[in-house]
Amino acid sequence: MSRKVAVIGDGHVGQTVAHHLVVSGLVDKLVLFDLDEAKVKADVIDFKDAMANLSHHVEFAYNDYAELADTDIIVSALGNIKLQDNPNNDRFAELPFTSTQVKEVAKKIKASGFHGKMVVITNPVDVITMLYQEGTGLPKEHVIGTGTLLDSARMKHAVANSLEIDPRSVVGYNLGEHGNSQFTAWSTVRVLGKPITELAEEQGLNLDEMDKQAREGGFTVFYGKKYTSYGIATAAVRLVETIFNDAHTELPVSNYAPEYGLYLSYPAIVGADGILERLQLDLTEEELQKLQVSADYIKTKFAESTEE
Repeated sequence: MSRKVAVIGDGHVGQTVAHHLVVSGLVDKLVLFDLDEAKVKADVIDFKDAMANLSHHVEFAYNDYAELADTDIIVSALGNIKLQDNPNNDRFAELPFTSTQVKEVAKKIKASGFHGKMVVITNPVDVITMLYQEGTGLPKEHVIGTGTLLDSARMKHAVANSLEIDPRSVVGYNLGEHGNSQFTAWSTVRVLGKPITELAEEQGLNLDEMDKQAREGGFTVFYGKKYTSYGIATAAVRLVETIFNDAHTELPVSNYAPEYGLYLSYPAIVGADGILERLQLDLTEEELQKLQVSADYIKTKFAESTEE
């Protein structure tokens, strides 16, 4: 079966996603979209130049919304990264721009007849995922934000670094908003066969510092090179691969939480039909309060994004 993916937004993140999809052989056809016609056309030509040195074949198209009618997965990577360069490390700085763009793009997606799945990277991702779902009319379980999939990876990196182990050996989640109100749910984190809280007492680990590293790690990267790309692109591609493989994988992604009436990051089982099941974590009272704070913040920002 032919696998077709569209990437909307051909900036640093979008082109990294596209490159990963092409080189790994995850797609049979890739459709790129960007407001910069010359740039997106150049990337398509560049990819075609690479075909003779790859072990598989990929077809390409660009800036043609009619192509979305039979596309399996759309990845939204549009944005204006320069707006992230602000003194408050605020991902919502992009909202006035991205909310306007996304509303227009969602109309075009809907008009195309697209009926696949969406993977949303665009920041602020929880609010933008909601805007895409409302604008396209797609089922809620078919529109998924990368959410704290990357932040959880950053937490695992911080924990693993302190213990000198592979980050894949760390289990656990960051929850809530992909932004400043997110938090590490330490009650979910296990490593070396023990709860991290127990290990922290034994080895004197600073959980607050590791939580800060997870929450602020993206800004460390951003201020070093003025954008982020590899971490978030890898998270998005993992979601694409999970959907294509119907892998039924447990991932902390931005999905619709009916108890809050909005999208936020919480672990769910992801497969070919999108969100298959939401998990029920046994969080502490403090963690539940933090999750509510995060939900309230997302709700406020979503309301701002829908004001005329």
